[in-house]
Amino acid sequence: MVRVVVVAVPGAGKTTILKKLLEKVPDLKVVNFGDYMFEEAKKGFGISDRDEMRRRLKPRDYKFLQEKAAEAIAKLDGDLIIDTHAVIKTSFGYYPGLPSRVVEILNPDAIVVLEFRPEDILQRRLKDLKAEEGVKRLREIEKIEDVQEHQELGREMAMAAANHVCCYFACFKYLEPQKYPYQHAEEAASALAEVVKKFREAERG
Repeated sequence: MVRVVVVAVPGAGKTTILKKLLEKVPDLKVVNFGDYMFEEAKKGFGISDRDEMRRRLKPRDYKFLQEKAAEAIAKLDGDLIIDTHAVIKTSFGYYPGLPSRVVEILNPDAIVVLEFRPEDILQRRLKDLKAEEGVKRLREIEKIEDVQEHQELGREMAMAAANHVCCYFACFKYLEPQKYPYQHAEEAASALAEVVKKFREAERG
């Protein structure tokens, strides 16, 4: 079974990328790490939405939920893409999205970081805040420098996690302006499809 963890900062467009990845590799399963944490948080801590979970939970509680989510995901069958964050910005400061025990439980073949133009990320966050329908994501509007710092810290944390469990690490960067809509999403989905293909070929020998 192939296990690939994919990380990016909030607003990077990862959901769109993974939808396009499934169009290219339909037999993959994409699991959202935060969804598993949220289900546990609703039951154990009375949390009503994911942004509240990020803001309210103490580090000890957050760590507990991460490990519970990792244990549930590790039991799943089939080739998985695990959608998560390498670092989470909280009211206490930055917190690891892939702490040692969590990455040990997940035991991935690779951790892949996706990085994008901070300007594009900020534009997506503004669009989220202006949304009139559906769930409005309460993401902070930051400066370009803040987004860049978040991406750099995420890359470093992902590298540390990969080193801890001795798995492969890759970073795909899309830092030039797009020439057409969803260019970066298409390119990132193709890059991830190639990663999955290589691991599947390696498994077959």
